[in-house]
Amino acid sequence: MTDGSNYIRQRESRAETGQSRDLSYPPLPPALVVPCYDNHTHLEIADGDDPLDYLQQLDMASSVGIRGVVQVGGDVETSRWSAEMAAREPRMLAAVAIHPNEAPRYEAAGTLDDAIAQIDELAGRPRVRAVGETGLDFFRTEESGRGAQHRSFEAHIAIAKKHDLAMQIHDRDAHDAVIETLLRVGAPERTVFHCFSGDADMARLCADNGWYLSFAGNITFKNAGNLREALEVVPRDRILVETDAPFLTPAPLRGRPNSPYLIPYTLRFMADHLGTDVSVLAAQISSNTELVYGQWDAEPVSGDAGSPWDDAVDPAQLA
Repeated sequence: MTDGSNYIRQRESRAETGQSRDLSYPPLPPALVVPCYDNHTHLEIADGDDPLDYLQQLDMASSVGIRGVVQVGGDVETSRWSAEMAAREPRMLAAVAIHPNEAPRYEAAGTLDDAIAQIDELAGRPRVRAVGETGLDFFRTEESGRGAQHRSFEAHIAIAKKHDLAMQIHDRDAHDAVIETLLRVGAPERTVFHCFSGDADMARLCADNGWYLSFAGNITFKNAGNLREALEVVPRDRILVETDAPFLTPAPLRGRPNSPYLIPYTLRFMADHLGTDVSVLAAQISSNTELVYGQWDAEPVSGDAGSPWDDAVDPAQLA
């Protein structure tokens, strides 16, 4: 098992994906007047020609008015890294979970129950404020793996309720099944659809159930009319914003490495689309975020966060 303080994994490179990407980090945007949060990011994933240390990314985010992030795990190791870093870094809270695409792999290895038990333990640690990302993904997982996804999802719902934590949902090509599960089992009190991907009708249904919708940089993409229509109908007190960094970099920077310091691009786009002042929207989303996850300074931090780039994990070990 990797020491959580030194955990890092590498996003696929340009050569591995076979795609042409600009791998340089974008410049800083103009700072927000009213600060906001990034409620879903993956700072354990290195990206770009010259990867930024997560502390560099947080410093850059602070400089443009991003007061904190929720660092999200997707397996046991990244969840442990998230919990340990949040315990040391005042600008970070943690979410822990087995990602739905990872659940079938644990199941095939006969270790899913143990992995879920480890997530349960991590969920009880200081500054862990959410269970996520969990849910269902029918895009990457075939029919044979969906039983493990469902079992894992329901177990994570139970963990969130047990620890009175928010839940961050990953939902890809599985809208009906995710909603059916939440209504049948009962959603945690604070449920967030991370990187919301539905339409206006789904947004209304989620809002009617008191669930939150988190919008990422893909709302700026030309082909994302459904997301903009969803944004228009969801009540303002149910809107959150995220990067899902290093993925989903907003236009006009699409394809380049993403980072929490780029939230202002997405936030300004959302405000412009809604015809409201960006400071008004930032204040609303900041309040929403604190209602979901609590105050970033409600629990003390301990020790020096250090750098996860020290003794970095060989990406080949994570294949």
